[in-house]
Formats: sequence, structure tokens, C-alpha cells
Amino acid sequence: MQKPTDAKNLNILRRIYFSIFPGSLDKTPDQNTQRDILRSFVLHFRPRQVPERTLRFSFAFGLGDIAVVLIFLLFCSGLLLKFAYEPSSGSAYDSILYLRDQVSFGQLVRNIHRWSANGLLFVVFLHFLRIFYTGAFTAPRQFNWIIGLCLFGAVILSNFTGYLLPWDQLAYWAITISTSMLDYIPAVGTNLKEWLLGGTEPGPKTLMNFYAIHAAILPAVLLFFVPFHFWRIRKAGGLVVPRTLDEDPQIKGKMVDTMPHLIMREVSLALVVLAVVLLIAMFLDAPLADKANPGLSPNPTKAPWYFMGIQEMLMHFHPVFALLVIPAMLVLGLLFIPYINYETNTTGVWFGSANGRKTALIAVGVALVATVGAVLLSEFVINSGQSGPATLVRNGLLPFALILAVCGGFYQWVRKGFNATNNDAVQALFTLLMTAFVVLTVIGVWFRGAGMQLVWAG
Repeated sequence: MQKPTDAKNLNILRRIYFSIFPGSLDKTPDQNTQRDILRSFVLHFRPRQVPERTLRFSFAFGLGDIAVVLIFLLFCSGLLLKFAYEPSSGSAYDSILYLRDQVSFGQLVRNIHRWSANGLLFVVFLHFLRIFYTGAFTAPRQFNWIIGLCLFGAVILSNFTGYLLPWDQLAYWAITISTSMLDYIPAVGTNLKEWLLGGTEPGPKTLMNFYAIHAAILPAVLLFFVPFHFWRIRKAGGLVVPRTLDEDPQIKGKMVDTMPHLIMREVSLALVVLAVVLLIAMFLDAPLADKANPGLSPNPTKAPWYFMGIQEMLMHFHPVFALLVIPAMLVLGLLFIPYINYETNTTGVWFGSANGRKTALIAVGVALVATVGAVLLSEFVINSGQSGPATLVRNGLLPFALILAVCGGFYQWVRKGFNATNNDAVQALFTLLMTAFVVLTVIGVWFRGAGMQLVWAG
């Protein structure tokens, strides 16, 4: 029989502990109990066992876990930045300079926050593509696809609201351009812009609004939706199991315990992500331009890079179509994708089939050629020599009708020309539109110079 523990023989830390929890003084520490507590916590968001095949890094690439690590870094670095940042138009820029020049490791913390934010946006986009191309959005995961889209939107808004906070020229004019787009949205656009800015143009109230949204509202949204997203994955049985099209999707294969097999891999990946972000932050500083000057706009004036695809569309379409009709239809399409009646169950199969992979690659090629060609045609032929604002018919209805015809024709061509299922045809159409938007973003970011002219146009 074990003798009762004498408090006098304990070190000071354990005496403090037992003064708080005196009932545990005579109890033998049970490591198994501690392990069970940890296991119980982990299994709120993970199944007890997972298929061994889902542990392959080459299937999911750990993108969801990487996103969680980056969110954790953003919360920690953002909390530290609050100690130095002053959210007022008169002090914001100077507080960034103070953080950079006089606070120990201040620039490093800002770098971690900046590159984690950009990395999160990129990783969430890749995760979104991985989910789509492995069919991980069908039953019973349809609603989790919707939750994922909400998270994607929250990440974009977090980047956007944080973009203004340094109050430098780059941020001020990027926000000015982005919010000015709202004026073109009928009925609610102007009111929404004035609510966001706290007036008709960016000013002191704008900074306070963006800071409140960035530092309070959106973190709360993420804190709610991220655990909810993981819980829904757990309720669906974990990750989809990688398989070939001929395999039964109900057969999961060999099962292994989540702890330690999955958890050790996730911890290892988290350490790698932390190391990579720290390495980038040590050698690459977050940009900081001159202090915001409302009377001096840079040339060119561009939106943040993740909105450049929309700004590029605005160069070629009537604003109502570029900012409302086309984005609204794309968002609605994404929301309804999980609820389409598909001919085959392709869950867990990359690109659905060999034919799906082939038609997706063809869609990428078609989108590259068609988008670049359409931009050049619009730039040098259709809009060349045209004076005055874009008209609703010439720059709106006609090109939009042409896009619908091209999309419909492409879908039917894939279905009949390649004997494709509707799974493959929907995937090819998605790839076509996604590639087109990426191309527009690349053109806007790297190939638009002074006056928003194409750089090779002189």
C-alpha cells in the first residue's frame, strides 16, 4: 500500500499545485488518465480510427491542417500586433514604423502575420480545388462544402480588411479602388460602400470600421466555422478514402488508430509549416509604402491581388455584369454544385476518371487560349477607339450572352465529343471558368502597367 504523500517533501511548484487541488495530494498520478483526457478532446474533431489510405500525403497534401496552423499563427501574431498598433488615421502609419524600428522582433511578427495571411488564402484555394477534384463534396458532405465556401469568403474578407490597416499609399488606394466598385451594384451598392467607409471616401472612420471587422468580427466567424467544419468532417467519417473508380466507395480498407498515426503526422506537418513561415518571415519583409496621401494616387492604382480578376473584368465588361451578374452566377453555381444529380459516384477519385482528367486538361488549354485571346480582342479591337462609358448592351448583354453560349457549347462538346458523364462535363466546365479567372488575375497583377495599359502595348 502506498504511503500518503507528505506535502513537506514536495518542491514549491507541486506544493502550489496541491494547494489549489488538495484532493489530489494522496492520489497516484495516472498517465493513462491524462492520455484518455487528451484522446477524448482530439476525438471531438477526429474519428477514433481512420482508413490507412487517407494518411498518404499525396492525396490531401495536408492542406486543411496547414490552413489551421496558419490561422493559429494569424491569431497569435495579430494579438501581439495589437500591443503596438493604433487604429487611427493619424497614428496608424507611425505605429507601424515604431513597430518596425523600435519594438524588439516587431518586424518579424508583422512579417509572420503578413505572409501567413497570404499563405492562408493560397492554401484555402488549393484545398477548395482538392475537395472539388476528388469529389469530396457529395453526400454526406454537401453542407460542409457550403461551410467551406463561407470560410473561404471569411479568409478573403480578413485579408481585405487587414490590407488597409498599415495606412500606406498601397493600402489606401487599393481599398479606394475596391470599394469604388460597389457603386456599380444597383440599389444597395452605394449604401454598402458608405457603411463600409463611414462616408463617401476612405477616412478615419474607414480605418476604425476595417479594424473592428478585421480584429473582432471575422476572428469570431473563424472561431465558429473552423471547429464546425472539422466536426462535420468527423460526422461524415473523416476524409474521403482515395480509390480507383472500379473500387467500392464503401470499402475503406485497413483502419488504424487516429492516435498516434494521424495525430503524429499532423503535428509533424504543423512543425514544418511553422518552420517555413518563420524562415520566410526572417528574410522577406512585409511591404510598407509611403504614408497614405488622398491627394496623390499612384499609377497604376490596383485592387489587392485577389480582386485583380474582378478589376480586369471591369476593363472589358459593363460594371453591372463585371461586379454583380457574373460573380453572382459563379457563386450560385458553386453553392449548387454538391446538389447536382451525378451519374456516377466519383468520391475519392482524383478527377473522377481518366476521361475526367483528360477533359479537365483540355479545359485548361481552351481557357488559356480563349481568355488571352478575348482580352487582346477587347483591348485592341472592340474597345479601341471607343469613347465614353461602357454601354449595357455593347459591353454587357452581348459579351455575357456570348460567354453563356460558349459555356453551353463547351459542356455539350465535352459530353458528346468525349462520351463524358455529367460528372466529367461539370468538372470540365468548372475548370474552364476557374482557369479563365486565374488568367484574368495574372494579367491584372503582372501585365497591367501605367494607366492600366497592357505592358506590351507600350
